[in-house]
Amino acid sequence: MKADRDDTLLGLGRRYGIGYEEMRRANPSVDVWLPGAGTEIVIPSRYVLPDAPREGIVVNIAEMRLYYYPETEDGDTPQVETYPISVGRMDWNTPLGQSRITEKTEDPYWFPPESILTERAEQGRPLPDAVPPGPENPLGRHKMRLDIPGGAYLIHGTNEPRGIGMRVTHGCIRMFPEDVESLFNRVSSGASVRIVNQPVKAGWAIGELLIEAHPVLPPEAENAYDPMKSPPMRNAVEAISAVIDRGAARVDHQRLVRVMDAASGMPAAISRRNEVSSIARER
Repeated sequence: MKADRDDTLLGLGRRYGIGYEEMRRANPSVDVWLPGAGTEIVIPSRYVLPDAPREGIVVNIAEMRLYYYPETEDGDTPQVETYPISVGRMDWNTPLGQSRITEKTEDPYWFPPESILTERAEQGRPLPDAVPPGPENPLGRHKMRLDIPGGAYLIHGTNEPRGIGMRVTHGCIRMFPEDVESLFNRVSSGASVRIVNQPVKAGWAIGELLIEAHPVLPPEAENAYDPMKSPPMRNAVEAISAVIDRGAARVDHQRLVRVMDAASGMPAAISRRNEVSSIARER
């Protein structure tokens, strides 16, 4: 698509359901705040599904994206919805594993945990013990509590949507206000929430093997998200091994290396196309 004069990458991302880092990686030469009228903008809106049961909510920390699988009646075609999210910084990691929603609250109070109260006091920006509902509440208007030990981990909205699609939270899963409201109104208490960390995903589409690689946070980083750190090749091997028997194509290893090095977050075909075409003709 072409940007209008008043567009920003953040505004376009919100319009199309794409987070900050996704938009920036897809448009590395475009100014985030002033793309310019007529500038071609890539909207990275294709995804390989995470390697996880396709039920309830699946959160992939590595790509900062949430997948929701609505329940369907017998015989209906299964559906999936996907939303950009913000996740925990390096020193406030979002925990992995199986969880569920235990509580849903509209117009919540925010009771900052002791760790955040201490952090903000040290920064000279003290917080009250309770923040009431309203425009200053960082939880937004909707929160869903997870059953992770400690009780402090939430899926919630925000009063600062510009940060969606970044590693900026204290471990919670933060969404655009309109996205979390949509989920809040349809997801019941007790719903499954599975949190995974899959920087590389693999899958099939129209006879081609696809891979989607996302940058990883280097262990030496301090509260920073380094978009230039490519995931290790072992992640690609694991992802491909899980799906390779579902099709007949072979891997183009040179193309795989290029996709992994780029870590653009956009699916790319890594099949040897001549072999795919030959197999298709034989069938």
